[in-house]
Amino acid sequence: METIWGMNDMAFIEIKDLSKRLGRSQVLEGVSFNLEKGEVFAILGPSGSGKTTLLRCIGGIEKPDRGSIVMNGSILFDSEKGVNTPPEKREMGYVPQTWALWPHMRVRDNIAFALKLRKIPKSEIEARVFKIAKALKIEDLLDRYPWQLSGGQQQRVAIARALILEPKLLLFDEPLSNLDAALREEARMWLRDLLKSLSITAIYVTHDVREALFIGDRIGVLHSGRMVFIGKIEELYEKIDKPEIAKLIGYNILSGKVMDSINNKTIVELASSDLVECAGNGEKGEDVYIAFWPSSVNIGKGKIVGKIVRVSKIEKDLYEYMVAISGDEYFRGIASTRIYEGTLVHLSIEECRVIHKRYR
Repeated sequence: METIWGMNDMAFIEIKDLSKRLGRSQVLEGVSFNLEKGEVFAILGPSGSGKTTLLRCIGGIEKPDRGSIVMNGSILFDSEKGVNTPPEKREMGYVPQTWALWPHMRVRDNIAFALKLRKIPKSEIEARVFKIAKALKIEDLLDRYPWQLSGGQQQRVAIARALILEPKLLLFDEPLSNLDAALREEARMWLRDLLKSLSITAIYVTHDVREALFIGDRIGVLHSGRMVFIGKIEELYEKIDKPEIAKLIGYNILSGKVMDSINNKTIVELASSDLVECAGNGEKGEDVYIAFWPSSVNIGKGKIVGKIVRVSKIEKDLYEYMVAISGDEYFRGIASTRIYEGTLVHLSIEECRVIHKRYR
């Protein structure tokens, strides 16, 4: 099939130059991407980046100011042509963050609600509800009410309700954010398996990098309404040239100045006047960022002096520390030793890389 913009002959969903202003805020600016059929595209972004607005524009809940949306060759929205297909005719399913189940309806009625509105025969409704409930392993819960279900079970009901109309595209708006950590880990696994087993084309937005990396076939990074990265997971880690992308995938970011640089090794002076050696090149006197993993921080050994300002236990005998080294410069470190808040520690940064401010 020849696509309208010639972006990709295999594209099933094509988004081009989508922009949206809410009041004085430019929430989306020139967002473009496409999906192949059966692909799960994970959009990663912090709060306020425009993730939910983007989903609502694609689903027809919000009207973009500019751009085009095409699915399977059909134009759903085109600002220049004046086309704006209503949500109920876009053949999309939407799973909101809150799940939004009807509390007075049993599970089977929550799932069947959209079918009843379309006056589908009762026998067909019952068959389709049971089929989708079985696929989601909630067939034994059909006669319960939402308040009788766990968070994970409620989430499955919300997904079943979105799938019941057999949509061409499924939109997920941070659907796991209401679950606790243990359930969220489990849900990632079965949701990924479900999407792949049913060959569902989906757009999945989240602020959780682990979630995006696990569920998505490709990743898009949305920052301040702009899509600043689109690519495979391995490309995301290889192409860290913007601090906002580095932060989203878990890197610490500190400001510094290049003191010396030779053979892809650069000495950077931090705001605390400490010196660190990083991979990459730079010009002497250049203002740069350095990026490094929390696991690269060696707490208890080194010349840098920092203060522990927050402690979180992340696993058995493993702690994450927020360390302050000067003014408003903070970063995360990981250690197996318990250290209390307020403690001054010596540390070193074992591995880091230079990010140039001039390329932003």
